[in-house]
Amino acid sequence: MSPYATSLIAIVKREALRFIHQRERFVAALVRPLVWLLVFAAGFRAALGLSIIPPYQTYITYETYIVPGLCGMIMLFNGMQSSLSLVYDREMGSMKLLLTSPLPRWWVLFCKLIGSTAISVLQVYTFLAIAAAFGITMPALGYLAALPALIVAGVMLGALGLLLSSFIKQLENFAGVMNFVIFPMFFLSSALYPLWKMAESSEFLHSICALNPFTHAVELIRFALYLDFNGAALIWALLATAVFTIAALWGYNPARTGLGKRR
Repeated sequence: MSPYATSLIAIVKREALRFIHQRERFVAALVRPLVWLLVFAAGFRAALGLSIIPPYQTYITYETYIVPGLCGMIMLFNGMQSSLSLVYDREMGSMKLLLTSPLPRWWVLFCKLIGSTAISVLQVYTFLAIAAAFGITMPALGYLAALPALIVAGVMLGALGLLLSSFIKQLENFAGVMNFVIFPMFFLSSALYPLWKMAESSEFLHSICALNPFTHAVELIRFALYLDFNGAALIWALLATAVFTIAALWGYNPARTGLGKRR
């Protein structure tokens, strides 16, 4: 077997085993969106009635609207959780061991990114199954059509996590960075409310939401779940992925970090 394939399998397996052994991480990843879906949505339903907007063909309930946004929430938090594990690995020394392997540095980071994305997709489909059990369903083929969109969104948010982990030096600093990144990205997006409602409140905030890469990740998932295609969202998500990935590779450059230097 190629050493590239061997390293990919080994790193993805390591990520999967770490996830399996951290059952509370799986539960926490589902509790957050379920609280929004079953508790907050019930309170906001009357205040945030939604008219017909693409990709929907009829009036929808608030619970139906926020499901794609909550899928994005799962992937966002998992991307940040993955970056936390990278910071931990760096402090424990295992990350340095990985980065000093004979394989290219970009390939090792890519393997970590694939492992994180696979776990994110698994969590999202588990959440969609629970939502369906509560009567919030999508078109049957939409669950399959959403897979490419989920992969793109997962890679984008995982690349963001890689970028953050390259600049976070200590675990103690991680909580502040998460609060600075996760909550603005989530709340300044279309995850919880459509952009036209934000425009009614503030054109400035609407502009920020429209530029937010997380908004486009959510819209890509939303349209895919309803067997529709959002080309603009895909382009924005791919551009953001490229920017985050290039910046992360620069952040893990041995000349900058000192990781993996050889004598």
